[in-house]
Amino acid sequence: MSIIKEGQIGTTTIGGKEVPVITVPTETTIKNLLTNTEYDSEEAAQADIADPNTATTAEHVQRNVKVKCAKLVDLIGLSGKNGK
Repeated sequence: MSIIKEGQIGTTTIGGKEVPVITVPTETTIKNLLTNTEYDSEEAAQADIADPNTATTAEHVQRNVKVKCAKLVDLIGLSGKNGK
């Protein structure tokens, strides 16, 4: 099961100036390479590593992350036709 986090747009203040903060949507898949098991969460993977009844170590856990980004045109709001 993939762990999906939605993106959001907001602002923060850095050095007295308000700057945009864009968090993009991500999809993370956590898988045990030894058993081919897909975990539902980071906590489930950590519990498996900590469990003395399994052979799972941190090296057996793989994380794949897909990051979805908007096209530059979508970010700046232009159609690609000289801003018109």
